[in-house]
Amino acid sequence: MTLTRRGLKQLAEARVRDAEVLLKGRRYAAAYYLCGYAVECALKACIAKQTVRHEFPDLKRVRDSYTHNIRQLIVEAGLIDDLNTRLKIDGFERNWTILQGWSEEKRYEYPIMREQAQDLYTAVTDNTDGVLTWLMNYW
Repeated sequence: MTLTRRGLKQLAEARVRDAEVLLKGRRYAAAYYLCGYAVECALKACIAKQTVRHEFPDLKRVRDSYTHNIRQLIVEAGLIDDLNTRLKIDGFERNWTILQGWSEEKRYEYPIMREQAQDLYTAVTDNTDGVLTWLMNYW
């Protein structure tokens, strides 16, 4: 399957909706995992936006983009300076800190409590200072 920028954006949005349904269904571990995955997909959409059609991609950048590491994806998306500026905003800094607890390894962690899943969902989706809300400006 070939992932496109548009497909990654749709996937990010779908995973957030899935996480909301899972939260309501008290499936906290799955909701938690999908929230982080939504941010990962959004960052990959930001990276894809910078890819020029018919350009042969730099191999290092390609390899560095095939990761679940949110911090590394921020660097690959060219958003580190903007992230550092946003971190001066209290609400965003709190949300970013919550997101830093996520990794793809969390899919093996059970149980994840309601509060932890809800906090990550809010950190990702908050209309003002959510991480996904911020990334939507760049995808």
